[in-house]
Amino acid sequence: MKQGHPILYFDGVCNLCNAAVQWVIKRDQQEQFRFASLQSEAGRSMLMSRFPEKSKIPESVLLEIDGMLYAKSSAAIKLLQMLGGVYKLSVIAWVVPRFIRDAVYDFIARNRYKWYGKRDNCMLPTPELKSRFLD
Repeated sequence: MKQGHPILYFDGVCNLCNAAVQWVIKRDQQEQFRFASLQSEAGRSMLMSRFPEKSKIPESVLLEIDGMLYAKSSAAIKLLQMLGGVYKLSVIAWVVPRFIRDAVYDFIARNRYKWYGKRDNCMLPTPELKSRFLD
């Protein structure tokens, strides 16, 4: 992948994930982030190249920055830091051991459909946002 905009890969049928993407879009004043659902062509292509063994595909939001892939709580913290402003305070979350951060993340991920619901299809970006979504 060429270096450029950070890409946030997300579960396109998850209502919580879609709400999180909308939250990021509203706060990304510099329009630095690009987005791709894991179900999209771009998402599937990234997963196949990074995780050739399907059993190792993380059930997580993934953040790709200059070829580096962050998952689970690390992706969330890195994204918050990149938003800047008050969100830079998320840097303190790095002191919490990853196994604890990811355990909380995994608990929410396991229950996200039950708590927030699931869509039949991935969200379609508005014409104004279309350029920020990959395929």
